[in-house]
Amino acid sequence: MTSFDSSSSEAESGMDDHSNKTNTLREEEEETPNDGAPEVDMEVWESFSSGFRHVQSILDQNRLLIQQVNVNHQSKLPHNLTKNVSLIREINSNISKVVSLYSDLSSNFSTAFHQRRGNVKSKGESG
Repeated sequence: MTSFDSSSSEAESGMDDHSNKTNTLREEEEETPNDGAPEVDMEVWESFSSGFRHVQSILDQNRLLIQQVNVNHQSKLPHNLTKNVSLIREINSNISKVVSLYSDLSSNFSTAFHQRRGNVKSKGESG
């Protein structure tokens, strides 16, 4: 029992170290000269977060549609099987939306990365 407690405390200590390092990095980011980078980072992060929430809501909707398709398929009733055609089309449309959203997120990430990298380079060149 003692060894479990010590390993548990070691793991907690390791997590505390990681947490402290993360907090230190955040503090350093906040202390950067007011070049707008932390605010831009926050806007970018909120944009990504919003995009991923939208993707997740579509995937959740697809999960429900797939469950309904399975129920209809198992019933083997002609009317329910006919409904599956439109449900599967909706699933397909949702998948296209997710692909488009991920493409936009990727493009936005790349743009934000290159802008941030450009800000860091120009900051280094001016100082």
